[in-house]
Amino acid sequence: MPVLEQLGPDALRHTLVTYRDTLKRHQADINKLNVYPVPDGDTGTNMMRTLDAVVAELEKRPGALDETCNAISHGSLMGARGNSGVILSQILRGLSATMKSAREHGATKVAEALKAASVAAYESVLKPIEGTILTVVRETADAAVRAANDGATLAAMLRVARAAGRESLANTPELLPVLKDAGVVDAGGAGFLLFLDSALHVVEGEPLPEPENIAGPNTEQLIAVMKRGDAEGVVDVSELRYEVMFLLEIDDSKSKAFKQKWGEIGDSIVVVGGEGLYNCHVHTNDIGAAIEAPIALGGRPHQIRVTDLFEEVAEEHEKREAQLGAPPPGAGAAGGGRPGAKVHAALPAVTCAVVAVASGDGIAELFGNLGVHGVVTGGQTLNPSTQELLDAVEHMNAQHVVVLPNNKNIIPVAQQVDGLTKKDVRVVPTCSMPEALAALVAYDPEASAEHNGSAMAKAAAAVVTGEITVAVRDTKTDAGNVKEGDVIGLVRGDGVVAVAANVFDCATALLTHIVADDRELLTIIAGVDASAETTDRITGWMGEHFPEISCEVHRGGQPLYPYLFGVE
Repeated sequence: MPVLEQLGPDALRHTLVTYRDTLKRHQADINKLNVYPVPDGDTGTNMMRTLDAVVAELEKRPGALDETCNAISHGSLMGARGNSGVILSQILRGLSATMKSAREHGATKVAEALKAASVAAYESVLKPIEGTILTVVRETADAAVRAANDGATLAAMLRVARAAGRESLANTPELLPVLKDAGVVDAGGAGFLLFLDSALHVVEGEPLPEPENIAGPNTEQLIAVMKRGDAEGVVDVSELRYEVMFLLEIDDSKSKAFKQKWGEIGDSIVVVGGEGLYNCHVHTNDIGAAIEAPIALGGRPHQIRVTDLFEEVAEEHEKREAQLGAPPPGAGAAGGGRPGAKVHAALPAVTCAVVAVASGDGIAELFGNLGVHGVVTGGQTLNPSTQELLDAVEHMNAQHVVVLPNNKNIIPVAQQVDGLTKKDVRVVPTCSMPEALAALVAYDPEASAEHNGSAMAKAAAAVVTGEITVAVRDTKTDAGNVKEGDVIGLVRGDGVVAVAANVFDCATALLTHIVADDRELLTIIAGVDASAETTDRITGWMGEHFPEISCEVHRGGQPLYPYLFGVE
């Protein structure tokens, strides 16, 4: 085949389709690139399904360069799944925006587009940390620009860029101790390099790489670290006591610096708006610093609201115990017009509805009994897209909607929905189903999304969660050496805390880690692999060792995780 000197619209389309197909073949290998040896590493799946949405959009918009780039941008935005999918969508949007405005598409412009993709990726993360896909994209783009400036052809520039990317990927464990400890490289970076392989296949016919057994990290596990701070000073979101909100008048050019200042003192940061006026939200332990940060930049905050997230926990426990056994009237499910979603349309119109992601039929039914109007199927290994969450929100018979993502990988996808609808959408950053159950106790269908978002986040933050699963590979952890097939217990923020030969021993070891004397309630969500005998043994063990703590058992039906625990 002739070697291309321009990456025009047809070649760009062919590259994206080839990239999707190549990722699909490598999906299983990339999914194994996980810091923890759990069976739900899904970086490859999320990246591939994000590209599925891009290709579907390309098929609907055949034509010239403008339509091609618009399809890439829109498809990646609406189809993004998980943290890796969100970052990939920003990469593709940065690349397509540069290509769209170009008159020629040779080595220089493609290198410039790769640089724009890198900038967009960094801007998508509040606190970038080196040693992730961000580093790989940046060092790839820098090498591409240098090669193009030296007069390289399109193919030669892509080869130089890929060589630099491969070197960067191999070096990621030296930049992040968590990768080195796990003996892995960055999964998102490995997935991105397949884009360059695909481009070289289209440009000069180079054979595509074959899948092989590799070991590396899961980008999803790392983005949470990026958002919370550096690897040595991570602050768990549940440790941040105060919610600070205000409207802010500030010059648009200062908004990025303001967000960076907030990033130094807090988390759960949302700053939306423009043209001099922004709505701002942060969780922090330093109220004064949160308010002073924009003032130092010439901004003027007003309508300041501060909420203590640690107050009224006892009242929420009582409300939850009263509500868990009382299903709302009309709690049957009606089809929401899209596979994978259940909308409880029989419920009357409300001021504020709830959309929740559920990983099992039992959890979906439980959510319905607690007043959830829309349930989106998803969770580990099956993260819903932006479009799927948006569809569910639009189906709600309410102008205010709270979204419960119930998985850390789904949170950044859910946070995009508010900007795509006229409804007021608030995301409560729940990372597990037990957190969602606690959050629903604080839900008031006649209150605003703003009020519910705050109250439900407060309730969710009071829960300590644990998970039981089976290791998919050998590794070393703080809890000891892990062999493939071992049962392991994980706690958010602490990683693997228990290793055992069977589910019961692992569960009791994990519960010893998370149950404390000041707790009152243990919620047990049994998955498809849980046995009634083991469940009875766990509740019996709790009665012997923690008789003052009540136990509630629910059938969740979730895959991969026989038990999910929540302690309040």
